[in-house]
Amino acid sequence: METDRRRQTRSSIYRYIYDARGFCSRQSLARDLGLSLPTVYQNLSKLMSDGLVQDSGEQQATGGRKASGLSIVPDARVAVGISVTEHRLRLSAADLLLHELAYQEVDTGPIVRFADIGGLLARTLEEFLDRASIDRERLLGVGIALPAVMSPDSRFITAAPTLRLKDVSLEGLTGSIPYPTYVENDATCGGYAEWFLRGSQKDMAYLSLENGVGGAILLGGSPYNGDNRRSAEFGHMCIEPGGLRCSCGRQGCLEAYCSPRRIREECGLPLAEFFARVEQHSPECEPLWDNMLRHLAIGINNIRMLLDCDVVLGGFLSEYLAPYLPRLREYAAGNNPFETNADYLHLSTLRRHTVPLGVALHFLVEFLEQI
Repeated sequence: METDRRRQTRSSIYRYIYDARGFCSRQSLARDLGLSLPTVYQNLSKLMSDGLVQDSGEQQATGGRKASGLSIVPDARVAVGISVTEHRLRLSAADLLLHELAYQEVDTGPIVRFADIGGLLARTLEEFLDRASIDRERLLGVGIALPAVMSPDSRFITAAPTLRLKDVSLEGLTGSIPYPTYVENDATCGGYAEWFLRGSQKDMAYLSLENGVGGAILLGGSPYNGDNRRSAEFGHMCIEPGGLRCSCGRQGCLEAYCSPRRIREECGLPLAEFFARVEQHSPECEPLWDNMLRHLAIGINNIRMLLDCDVVLGGFLSEYLAPYLPRLREYAAGNNPFETNADYLHLSTLRRHTVPLGVALHFLVEFLEQI
């Protein structure tokens, strides 16, 4: 019978290979983990027979004969994330390195009855797995991300303005899915994925710019949830008293000014076409975008004043932000009495499909912790 110590040794070897940023050899494993070479070889034999580790094909001179490199097998396990939005489902399948293996969007139309979502999720998931040829035996689980504030026990949606839901039970959402499931707020998922991929231990605030504007606060890598799981609801801070009407029913929220929904409602254009017209200095689109950037800068500066940490912008609007980041930093710095620049402001590493990949990450991290 395998002992806990042997499992821990094998886990530390696998995690070392997983985290390796450069060339990884058997010799470096033994040296850095303080293990004998026979112990390393024995555990590698098990990991290789389980299909989790492979020879990388790399070789590197170490003073004598060349050492062979090692790497994990990225697609040895797979996780799926589903982002539920007001009009569509977005599904991503990711390998152990959070590389996207497949992606699909499915239009659902407006969600009328939340009770119908569970069955729709299950059917859409199976079709997605078939289309992407994902081996169910390798599937770690399915994460579901919702643009919603959930109760502390994760049993109820207390508020989901963009889905027009309030005080709704989550019962039945995952019951038809025959795999392990996990449900979380969409912005929290995106923020954690960003922190994980950056490989930094710095605290971070994440601002998600989707149809619902939300966020996450990562302290030492752990999300700060607050007393009622309503922390980092940045989209509903008031930046313009008496201003534009928000989906939450209030006026002047950051979401009302900086959500992609505003572009659709005021210009009637998809994002790609809107930004093409901004680049062409359209008299309809360019002033609107500048107004959005100025209000976004107010929200960003408020977050900086409150938390004094890096601010990362994600969500599907962030895919278009790179050319405008210098201007956005200029606007944010102009609101700040303590700093002359806004170098603390960054764009998401993922950019595309942050939310579904972020909720899939839950199962990848769980696998790394339990292997």
